[in-house]
Amino acid sequence: MTDLLILPDLDLGSLAGLRVFVRVDFNVPLGAAGEVLDATRLEEALPTLRELAAAGARLVLASHCGRPKGEPDPRYSLWPVAAKLAELLGAPVAFAADSVGEPAAAAVAALAPGGVALLENLRFHPGETKNDPAFAARLADLADAYVDDAFGSAHRAHASVVGIAERLPRKAAGRLMEREVAALGRLLGEPERPFAALLGGAKIEGKIDTLSNLLPRLDLLLLGGGMANTFLAAQGHDLAASLFEPDRLELARDILQRARGRGVEVTLPVDLVVTDDLAAPRRVETVAADRVPPGLKAVDIGPESRRRFAAAIGAARTLFWNGPLGVFERPPFDAGTREVAQALAACPGFSVIGGGETVAAARQAGVTGRIGHVSTGGGASLEFLAGKELPGVAVLERRR
Repeated sequence: MTDLLILPDLDLGSLAGLRVFVRVDFNVPLGAAGEVLDATRLEEALPTLRELAAAGARLVLASHCGRPKGEPDPRYSLWPVAAKLAELLGAPVAFAADSVGEPAAAAVAALAPGGVALLENLRFHPGETKNDPAFAARLADLADAYVDDAFGSAHRAHASVVGIAERLPRKAAGRLMEREVAALGRLLGEPERPFAALLGGAKIEGKIDTLSNLLPRLDLLLLGGGMANTFLAAQGHDLAASLFEPDRLELARDILQRARGRGVEVTLPVDLVVTDDLAAPRRVETVAADRVPPGLKAVDIGPESRRRFAAAIGAARTLFWNGPLGVFERPPFDAGTREVAQALAACPGFSVIGGGETVAAARQAGVTGRIGHVSTGGGASLEFLAGKELPGVAVLERRR
C-alpha cells in the first residue's frame, strides 16, 4: 500500500504566511468565449484549497490546460479559470500572466495569508513537459512548500509534478490525490469479492497493461463497446462493418485463454444494437452477437446483454469500470451504457470508475453521486492499476 505524505505532515499550524505551491488539475474544457464549460475539476480541488487557506497559507496554484506546444496560446489561457475559481471559492483569485518571472513573483508577493493566486498555463513553457531543471528551479523559487493535488497528471514526469517536488523538502499530497491513491489502491490490495472489472470503449490499446495486472485479481471480467467487438471477432464471429481491431485478435484470444486458466468468468455481449449509419440511421436493429447483418455496425450492447451485465454488477462487492459500452454520445445508442451505469450505482459493493468518457457517461446517467469513487485521472488511473510507478506519486511517498 502506497504511504503518502499528506497535508497534516506539513504541520498545518505552522503554514501561516508561508507560500504553498499547489499543483492542481485545471485542464478543463473552455468555450469559444473562454468560459469554463465543466467546473468539476475545480470543485474537486476545493477541499485542499480551503484547508490550506484556513491555515493561513498563501496559495500559488499552477496547472496545464490543453496542448499549447510549449509557447503562449490564448486559446489555452487559464485566466477564465481564475474567475470561475473565485466564484466557487467565494474569495478573490489573483491571476499571474506567466507561471514564472516577474508576473508570477509579483502576484505571489502581493498575496495575504489565506490568499490565492493562479499562474498562467505551465505548458506555455517547453521546460514544463521536459522537466527542465532550470524551469523547475524557477517554480520552486515561488514557494516554501509543495502540495500536489493533480492526480490526473501524476503519470507525467513534468517540472511541476516531479522537478519542483524534488527541490522542496516540505511537501505533501492534497486531499484529492490522497483519496485517489487510497481508492485505486483498494483494487490492488485485498478487494472484497467477487471483484469485477467492466471494460469498454473503442479499443484494447491503452488498457492491455491494466487488464494484465488486474486479471489475476478478478473473479469476473465484463467486456463491452468496440473493445468487445474485437473479442467477439477473435471467437470467430463476423462483425460485418463494426469497429474492431484486426491486429489485436491474437491478443484477445490470449486474454480469454489466460482468464479461463485463472478461473475468471468472462462476459461478452450476446446481442448487439446495430445500424447502417450513426449520423443518419435508416436501420436500427437488435441482433444476436454472432448474426450481424452485412453492411451494419454494432453501436451498443443489446437488452439481453444489459440484463446479464446488470445482474453480474449487482452481485459484485468490488467493481472497476472504464469505457462506455456503446456510442453513448448519440441516443438511442446510449441505452446500454446508461442502464449499466444505473446498475453500478445500485451495486452495494465498492465501485470505482475512471476515464473521461466513463465519467461523462455516468454524469449523463445522473449516477456519479452514488459511485464509491469517481477518478479524475484517466491515463493516470489506468497506469496505477497496471502496477506502474507514477512519478507524481513516487515523489510524495514517505521515506522510511
